[in-house]
This record gives sequence, C-alpha cells and structure tokens, in this order.
Amino acid sequence: MALAVRSTWDPFTALVRQFDRDVFDGLTRSAPSAQGFVPAADVRKDGADVVLTLELPGVDVAKDVEVEVAERRLTISGRRHDEQSAEQGGLIRKEIRHGEFRREFSLPAGVTAGQVEADYDRGLLKVRIREVVKVPAAPAKIAIRGAEAVEVPAVEAG
Repeated sequence: MALAVRSTWDPFTALVRQFDRDVFDGLTRSAPSAQGFVPAADVRKDGADVVLTLELPGVDVAKDVEVEVAERRLTISGRRHDEQSAEQGGLIRKEIRHGEFRREFSLPAGVTAGQVEADYDRGLLKVRIREVVKVPAAPAKIAIRGAEAVEVPAVEAG
C-alpha cells in the first residue's frame, strides 16, 4: 500500500511570512534607549566667555533640570520623563530616550556661580560662563630637598 503525502508548504508563502516576522521584529526590537538619555552638548568660545549648549527637547526645564557650580565643576542634571508607555496602543518601536541624566564640565580656577547664567529656548539649554580667563601661574623657583651644598675638595695641580 502506497502512502501519498501532500505538502502544503509553499515557498513563496513561507518567504512572505519570514519577511513579515523579520520586519516586525526589526521594528519592535529594543533600541539603544536602554542606555538612558544623555543630552548632546556643544562647547564653544565667545570672546572671553564659554557657552555650552545642550539639547533638551521634551524636558520640563523649570521642574526637572538643575545647573550647579561647585568645586571647579559645572554640573547639569535632570530628567526627561517617558511620555508614552509601551502598553499604550499602536506603539511599534520606541527610540526616544528618557530617564535621568548628568553632564559635568571642568571649570578653571576662580570661576564662581555669579559668572554662570542659563537660558532655555526651543529645546536648547544655553549655559554661558562669563569672563573665563586663564590666570597665568607666576614663575617660582622650587627648592630641591636633599641637595644641600656639599663641599667639593679642591684638586691640586701636580
């Protein structure tokens, strides 16, 4: 008795199904947002001033951002809240990063909080540090320990 096997496998249909799975997986695969939100920053000189510009779109700067000067460091920290949860309908891919952030910049000696001002406009936080001048170090001679004057005996010509 011969057994007849009918295959319902269609290579074209299988290819289309695999393509659909790959596309959907590619759209829903987790993006680098797991790394958290780190705002991009530009630093430039403007005469004797230094201006830092940070991209902070979607951040409530009045409530969620702090700019501090302490111990020769300028610290800008805050939080961008997640506006959509994954449970909300229609979300296929999530790339907009959110979470807490902290950016620190070294300041030259002598810079005080009175020299720093910050403005926010259309998603950009601009922090201006006024009159940043490098104070030249005064030249000074350094004593060498252990190099006390040692008398060298005179050599007689002979």
